[in-house]
Amino acid sequence: MCGRFTQFYTWAEIRAAMDLTGVPRNLRPRYNIAPTTTVDVVRVGPAGRELVPMRWGLVPSWWRKSLAELPSTFNARAETVAERPMFRSAFKRSRCIVGSSGYFEWATIEGEKQPYFISAADGAILGIAGLWDQWKNVETGEMVLSCTLIVTEANETTRGIHDRMPVLLDPGDYTAWLKGDSGAELLRAAPNDLLQIWPVSKKVNYSGRGDDDPSLIEPIDQETAAPR
Repeated sequence: MCGRFTQFYTWAEIRAAMDLTGVPRNLRPRYNIAPTTTVDVVRVGPAGRELVPMRWGLVPSWWRKSLAELPSTFNARAETVAERPMFRSAFKRSRCIVGSSGYFEWATIEGEKQPYFISAADGAILGIAGLWDQWKNVETGEMVLSCTLIVTEANETTRGIHDRMPVLLDPGDYTAWLKGDSGAELLRAAPNDLLQIWPVSKKVNYSGRGDDDPSLIEPIDQETAAPR
């Protein structure tokens, strides 16, 4: 699964990485994004690729209950995303990419959850494969844009921390993914040399407090996080 990630790139960086159109925006750096909050998502719009804010946790257009009754939809499994009722329509018609500066996973060490930060080895923006949809809130009438991140089996680099990882698309596959010209063949683990990983403070365990604090991704002493 992928339950926390970061977006601390500039407009110029995400524009170049994703070949975006649109008016430049001042983007707020975020170092501990949690499900149900708003994230920046790349989708194809009338004028090309655009960056759009969306709720993290997909709400299918056919959902007729309240948000409180929605099951967990912030991740979709690569193995079943094309068939699961919650995701199959979006898989066919509304793909997206979520640009990420890195994400967090946790390992259990001596009975405690130790967070690790995982990012591109070269510092590049990671393009996570996702789906999006639009839903009309049955209680308020508000139109809600939402998304999910697709996850797959972990590669060798991250498997020691967690057995799942987000699908990190190769930039050469962005167009095929967004246009729907490709399918599940792209939903695979990232190359082992793509990522770097280090332990970080347990402050990241608590979302909603200091989520704009860049110290959340600073490495801590490796011996502090290692089993004894």
